[in-house]
Amino acid sequence: MKPNRLAAKLPSLLIVALTTAFPVLSQAQPANPAVIQIKADQVTGSVSPTLYGLMTEEINYSYEGGLYAELIRNRSFKENATNTPHWQLVQDDGAAGSMSLDTTDPLNDAQGVSLKLDVAKATSKTRAGVANDGFWGIPVRPRTHYHASFYARSGNGFSGPLTVAIVNTRSASVVASAQVRRLSDKWQKYEVTLTTGKVPPSRDNRLLITAGHPGTVWLSLVSLFPPTYHDRPNGNRADIMQLLADMKPAFLRFPGGNYLEGNTIATRFNWKNTIGPISERPGHPNDAWHYWSSDGMGLLEFLGWCEDLHMQPVLAVYAGYSLKGEHVTPGPDLEPYVKDALDEIEYVAGDASTVWGARRAKDGHPAPFPLQYVEIGNEDWFDRSGSYNDRFAQIYDAIKARYPALQLIATTKVNSRKPDLLDDHFYRSSMQMQSDTHHYDQADRSGPKIFVGEWATREGAPTPNMNAALGDAAWMTGMERNSDLVVMSCYAPLFVNVNPGGMQWRTDLIGYDTLSSYGSPAYYAQKMFNLNHGDKVLAASSENLPTREWQPPPPRRRTGDPPGPATTPKQQVPTLFFDATRDSGTGAIYLKLVNSAGTIQPVRVEINGLKNIEAKGEAVVMSANAPEDTNSITEPAKIVPVSTKVDGLCADFTRDLPAYSITILKIIGK
Repeated sequence: MKPNRLAAKLPSLLIVALTTAFPVLSQAQPANPAVIQIKADQVTGSVSPTLYGLMTEEINYSYEGGLYAELIRNRSFKENATNTPHWQLVQDDGAAGSMSLDTTDPLNDAQGVSLKLDVAKATSKTRAGVANDGFWGIPVRPRTHYHASFYARSGNGFSGPLTVAIVNTRSASVVASAQVRRLSDKWQKYEVTLTTGKVPPSRDNRLLITAGHPGTVWLSLVSLFPPTYHDRPNGNRADIMQLLADMKPAFLRFPGGNYLEGNTIATRFNWKNTIGPISERPGHPNDAWHYWSSDGMGLLEFLGWCEDLHMQPVLAVYAGYSLKGEHVTPGPDLEPYVKDALDEIEYVAGDASTVWGARRAKDGHPAPFPLQYVEIGNEDWFDRSGSYNDRFAQIYDAIKARYPALQLIATTKVNSRKPDLLDDHFYRSSMQMQSDTHHYDQADRSGPKIFVGEWATREGAPTPNMNAALGDAAWMTGMERNSDLVVMSCYAPLFVNVNPGGMQWRTDLIGYDTLSSYGSPAYYAQKMFNLNHGDKVLAASSENLPTREWQPPPPRRRTGDPPGPATTPKQQVPTLFFDATRDSGTGAIYLKLVNSAGTIQPVRVEINGLKNIEAKGEAVVMSANAPEDTNSITEPAKIVPVSTKVDGLCADFTRDLPAYSITILKIIGK
């Protein structure tokens, strides 16, 4: 994704300006009721088992202060070369001290700076030290164990003890504390467990490390972890992971996005700097989104994320282009990056007899990870040099020569090689999504398969509202209907930290603050579609669909483009969208119905090709009173799907769809 450049997100044929969130539309009601006709004995294609997955990149504090459970911000003191953001000197009345950055005698080459604490005056009751305020505070929950660790060395007569404590910033009360009794004058790692008692949940806390005697202490890589999902060391935040687990995604595309490329080649996601102990990871500036990345969420952590949620990894490798226009010339200059991609694939999928497979085993995971898909680059249509055609060919040939079974994804059209998949990206308004649900109906089936690797209806902030969810659901009916061609898709961005200053890109699937998390209406639409579909697409048609008139915006034009029309022709856009799939094992039919209108919509459903249909079935329905209704930190469950039993199903029945609703009917027949 391009910072602050929505138009730059789309290929030239897809560059469109967003309409206002809720344009005035004239709705035309047909004289006869809408009819959906399902031919249950006619299969038009298969539903891809990998149709619904996840895309991730470091944006909106997705990892730092988000999914990655580390609670200390600027733990390596590298966010600023001259000062110490998120660290403060603390001293009781009567104590005296100072703190500064020190580059002499660091822990190692990766951690080239330490925090030097000089304590001039202190006693056991009047202490001096340093504090970290975390990512918008340190979250505290009752009766919870927190793992604190840091590297330290001492001097000028100081040998300990150090007190490590979580302190409430409002009351100044100590929530949990522990002691490191003795320090060495050589770098060593120290670890303590901080356990809270019967305290209320709170985000208004910080971590303190204090001394009660004069002397000097150097600190490096200060860390604090809450309990993590599946108790993984250096792991992920449990509540956010559970939201993802509940979606049952098929794959994870990582590491992203602009985060893969960086603004410059030097600030790309350099995977070799993200493996091994965190003390050996230097971190790097996430300059695409303007904050520091500790690289605690490294390559192996992405793979562990896949393992925890039973997802396939979709690995994106750097392909020699960065956002500010830097690119690597194909040929000898590109060869080091080709080798780097091959090494990365070997780290992921090679057995322990290989060089990088052995390194992965040393890092704690002896077994190779299953790998089927590799994406070469990201959004390379932005490379105005035109070098991607040859860069793709060079990387494609090298990967296929060593791993012929891997499916390789191109980020834009190429003619130098035939990619296995082509990555399409769409960021649009709800009406644009609804007007284009037949995008793939007549697409060429002889070319590469399609991976819709980034897409979203961009209405609502920081997370989508119901109108966006309706646009998403309408678009998903089109992808599902065409999933013989569209074999993978993933919404983006996945995450947003809703604390002030946490968002760089509006309209994101899952929101969270320091303490809580929630799914947006679009999240629940994704979950509904993924948990309720068969493996075969059924022939389905319609009559008398209601429509409304819509005035599309004129195409957004880049500098230098020829002038175009000031207006575009008006369109009649349906307000009812649908698709039908069948589970070939159970016989269940899943009929998806999206009513984007503000009125109840009666729908007559006719099912042909079955000898018998059970009267009883199930319905999953999500609806809202108004299109701008949404979920939030304070109202996380305002709009959620509701599952009910239904009766009266047969070969010909009528159902009323609520206004602004997504409905999935499960119908059992033979």
